[in-house]
Amino acid sequence: MALLQDSKERFSTRVDNYAKHRPGYPRKILGLLERECDLTSHSVVADIGSGTGIFSGIFLEHGNEVHAVEPNAEMRASAERALARHAKFHSVAGSAEATSLPEGSVDLIAAAQAFHWFQPAGARREFRRVLRPQGFAVILWNNRKNSGTAFLEAYEGLLQRFGTDYADVRHRWHNERDLSEFFGTHAMKTTTFPNHQLHDWEGLKGRLLSSS
Repeated sequence: MALLQDSKERFSTRVDNYAKHRPGYPRKILGLLERECDLTSHSVVADIGSGTGIFSGIFLEHGNEVHAVEPNAEMRASAERALARHAKFHSVAGSAEATSLPEGSVDLIAAAQAFHWFQPAGARREFRRVLRPQGFAVILWNNRKNSGTAFLEAYEGLLQRFGTDYADVRHRWHNERDLSEFFGTHAMKTTTFPNHQLHDWEGLKGRLLSSS
């Protein structure tokens, strides 16, 4: 599938805008993972499709050892520059389907803003291989509102009109078939947290240009 085949390279020219202008993730996520996934500061985390390290940084600040697995060399280099000060940060050239991590070496796998690029069956096999017994996987997205105000609707219209494959990519988000194939018969829980991002004009342009 062409969409998946170019997913590992399509952000190569967007790295600076991605690092500067993509939103972060609510810190409340850590509390949820502590309650539901036994996360502690001693947990070993694999951030799959880690990009420029936005989500990895949250775990590092929590005290976790983090293996940031990213197939794109430019994105990976950006994360290395941003997170090199953390002794527990490990940059890994790998993919969701072939992480190169040792078997049974990880307590928690996280995929932030990345699962829609994975091949679900291959990722599931690999995640089961690297997770320790009783380990957990968490998949999350920042899901932008696209209606309710004139600006949101105009921005969505801009993406629909000029985005190369915007509709196809967005369709893969929260795809129930892919999520069911990934989790199988295992229990899956979902939740949402409010999040927001403030932009000036330059930041808005950068956020737009960071998009796939």
